[in-house]
Amino acid sequence: MSIKEKINILKEKEKKIHEMGGEQAVSKLTSKGRMTARERLEYFFDQGTFQEIDKFVTHRCTNFDMKNTEIMADGVITGFGLVSGRTVFAYAQDFTSHAGTLGEMHAKKICKIMDLAMKTGAPFIAMNDSGGARIQEGVVALGGFGDMFFRNTAASGVIPQIAAIMGPTAGGAVYSPAIMDFVFMVKKSGQMFITGPDVIKAVTGEEISFEDLGGAVTHSEKSGVCHFACENDHETIDSIKTLLSYLPSNNMEDAPFEATDDSVFRECPDLDTVIPDSPSTPYDMRDVITSIVDDARIFEPLRNFAMNMIICFARIGGRVVGIVANQPSFLSGCLDIDASDKAARFIRFCDAFNIPILTITDVPGFLPGSNQEWNGIIRHGAKILWSYSEATVPKILLITRKAYGGAYIAMSSKHLGADMVFAWPSAEIAVMGAEGAANIIHRREINGSSNPSEKRKEKIEEYENLFSNPYEAASIGFVDAVIRPSESRIKIASALAALITKTETRPAKKHGNIPL
Repeated sequence: MSIKEKINILKEKEKKIHEMGGEQAVSKLTSKGRMTARERLEYFFDQGTFQEIDKFVTHRCTNFDMKNTEIMADGVITGFGLVSGRTVFAYAQDFTSHAGTLGEMHAKKICKIMDLAMKTGAPFIAMNDSGGARIQEGVVALGGFGDMFFRNTAASGVIPQIAAIMGPTAGGAVYSPAIMDFVFMVKKSGQMFITGPDVIKAVTGEEISFEDLGGAVTHSEKSGVCHFACENDHETIDSIKTLLSYLPSNNMEDAPFEATDDSVFRECPDLDTVIPDSPSTPYDMRDVITSIVDDARIFEPLRNFAMNMIICFARIGGRVVGIVANQPSFLSGCLDIDASDKAARFIRFCDAFNIPILTITDVPGFLPGSNQEWNGIIRHGAKILWSYSEATVPKILLITRKAYGGAYIAMSSKHLGADMVFAWPSAEIAVMGAEGAANIIHRREINGSSNPSEKRKEKIEEYENLFSNPYEAASIGFVDAVIRPSESRIKIASALAALITKTETRPAKKHGNIPL
């Protein structure tokens, strides 16, 4: 056989593999507005850069007539390419080929590119669209999941790992995305759950739809499993590329610098009036954040989950920062179980990947109530304390208004290692609010007064003058500078530039035991 004939055989084999599950299966998928696995990868990578690995791999199962079942590329396309000029490894499960089910060789293909991503220090992207474990292959399919989980864990904090849920993802398949750093989901087509609606009905009698049980909206608002809920495949992939633009390729690099025309010496006059005169009146912390950062641009995970806490990526002076901020317009910005979890994981991600952390505080305390106590606010709240204490990246704190009690400590205070602490003149740094403090400290004096309301007012004012300001904390070095709100961007940008060479170590140990 001539080389030309051999090349033609290769072309025919490739053509068949590129047809995936066949014309009918592909048409059924695309008629629902979904992209095929190959289209997703082609759209994701810079044009012409995707290189497929293990195209000819197929299963070797012989049970249940599988010997006569052909599955193109064993239901998953794997490879690497460039995204905005940087190397990225990825896989996309092919639902048109045996429902993208995961078997022995399918998992081996994924594990191979995970290993390559680790060896080369490149981000890893998973596009999930699968019917789950391939039942015909039995325990080897389950072993494939385990091999992936092990690699996800080993890669955590070494390379960014991003999952896109673009179709069904059930049972054991949900845990690889859950271990990864960020989860994107496509509304109405992406679903995640441990047990499906049919099993739930059979076991508990509860009736629930696939979307209500494990859809993108559910996981982005109720469980916090999904960081970004997107309208369609294109938006999902575009959003992943945006996220990558804020991240280094690995933990030995810095995040990409992006030049801006937005001067670091720009004042923010709107911030001088953003704080309401009444301490109980809410305002939108995003107004503060967007005023301070470059070009008013932020990229915000978990926007609709634990909305009393904001986490986002942004740039200041071209440098990437991770921002953690209380949101006074929701639950007064209190710390609760979900807000603590949300902030703690984001802090640890930023620390792992050399991203400085800017914290903006307006917090009246931890959310009170039996429900919070019984569900472990002590344990969950401890996570945010732990995460800030553990972080060695540059840490800058800005206190805009309330910073009360244990929540003051938790929000990146000097005591947890903040490198630079700024406070606005409106900052109130105290054990608690003036009214509550006066009622406790001067209870007898107030109750014994001929005019209790007037005496209470007097004592509240006395406490406010003593502690409901930033100057007491500044006098003992807990606040480094009291600044005008309008100069916040200038001060923070200068601090970031000064801290860029910061080095700090912790005691040598295998790892700590975070209060999970």
